[in-house]
Amino acid sequence: MSRTRRWFGKGDRRVLALTLPIILSNATVPLLGAVDTAVVGHLDSPHYIGAVAVGALIFSYVFWSFGFLRMATTGLAAQADGRRDPNGVRAVFARAALIAVTAGLAVMVLQWPIIELAMALIRPTAAVEAAARDYFHVRIWASPATLMQYCMLGWLLAMRDARAVFIFQVVLNSLNMVLDILFVQGFGWDVKGVAGATVIADYSGVMLGWFLMQPHLKRLGGTWRGIGIFDRTQMARLMKINGDIFVRTMALTSAFAIFTSFSARFGEVTLAANAVLQNFLMFGSFALDGFAHAAETLVGQAYGAERRKQFLWAVRKTTIWAIVSAVVMAAIFGLMGPWIIDGLTSIPEVRDASYSYLLWAVMLPITGVLGFQFDGVFLGAMQTKHWRNMMLLSVAIYAGMAWGAVVADSNHLLWASFNAFFLLRGVTLAVLFPTIIPARRVATV
Repeated sequence: MSRTRRWFGKGDRRVLALTLPIILSNATVPLLGAVDTAVVGHLDSPHYIGAVAVGALIFSYVFWSFGFLRMATTGLAAQADGRRDPNGVRAVFARAALIAVTAGLAVMVLQWPIIELAMALIRPTAAVEAAARDYFHVRIWASPATLMQYCMLGWLLAMRDARAVFIFQVVLNSLNMVLDILFVQGFGWDVKGVAGATVIADYSGVMLGWFLMQPHLKRLGGTWRGIGIFDRTQMARLMKINGDIFVRTMALTSAFAIFTSFSARFGEVTLAANAVLQNFLMFGSFALDGFAHAAETLVGQAYGAERRKQFLWAVRKTTIWAIVSAVVMAAIFGLMGPWIIDGLTSIPEVRDASYSYLLWAVMLPITGVLGFQFDGVFLGAMQTKHWRNMMLLSVAIYAGMAWGAVVADSNHLLWASFNAFFLLRGVTLAVLFPTIIPARRVATV
């Protein structure tokens, strides 16, 4: 009994109580991606799968360039909560929401140059391009709602409300999946149906998110008046942090863009196979993100309260559990991979190509686990300069390796470079980790 308590104690239960609902809710995100792939993967041509992959890539690039709305909100709100500053917690959300609405409207206005630039860079086949344009011009109308959801999710994570995060993600993505099936399989709207389902679900998500925030606003106290949304010092800090996160996120999204763009150069079947296998990455990454989010919240609160031992405890516990989860996921992918592929597409040539590259997708949780964990740690501490620089270095090395794969005409080498990129993310941040540990020693957990 004493040995069991030593390896699994109160601290472990605390981490898992925060993390498991987030993992379960995050799992609905890749499940949604799988449904998106599956509903078009059973149509009569592989170009529909490629079109959804290209369209989703464009929106990932556009929306995650504003990923700071989620990331900065979690770190800053958690630190304000650690300082017992209720008006500060409110102000963090208000600033993020203002940016979200403004940016969302700007994206809608700039939709024509966005799609033209994207197609010029990706250069898909004519059939894929036509369908991807249909997808884009429907989904673009969800822009303000999508960005507002980032703010709400980040804020709820900072409040350590795993239950609300679970409800938010599950309801939103379940609605999206049901509408996917209805619009594509029921109404025959192909890729337009996938995009339309996302638009309806995203606006519904905003209403649900605001409802879930209310108990915390009441508990925190404070008021919306006089919170200093435009305080110069806080705005300057926010812009610096957001700038670092923006550059880092654009670099990360560029890594995925490189992968999809280079996949397209190997033909429609390879592009479709790589899109199918990326669902393994989505399942793995969003599960690992659960521990990264837990680290971000716990580290942010410890950093804001200047508690060194609590900081180190949060890093250690969340990382151990993340590594365990990565090994389990890799084992599941290795055992269930062919069945998962068969469920995602019924096109024989796409299935065969996916089987050929499956091992690379199985490896991703192992190569990526430290990168996800240290993302959460550095974000919680709001040490975004190092975080940005190491991402730029990792992407630069990866881009050279990926180009070499294209020159060698080898999709295996492309997948190898993708795995190397994820490994580099973790190793480079691990080297810098000792430099961000708080100096002050106060309380233990």
